Amino acid sequence: MAEEGSLLFQFFAERYERGSVLITSNLEFSRWGEIFGDPTMTAALLDRLTHHAHLLVLNGESYRFRQSRDRQRREQG
Repeated sequence: MAEEGSLLFQFFAERYERGSVLITSNLEFSRWGEIFGDPTMTAALLDRLTHHAHLLVLNGESYRFRQSRDRQRREQG
């Protein structure tokens, strides 16, 4: 996973202040280090991603989960 994280970091570093990037994630920033495995690189990546960023934090039930639950209820009768 370290190689993939490094490649992703390189991509974002090259895009930094040159173009827009849209990212969606259900993982809090505090847990990104678990995915990338390198706390220093993760901090640098988040620094670049959040600089000039508009962060939208959405809380609540997933609409996909709600649809699935409603579908199951209809099927059960």
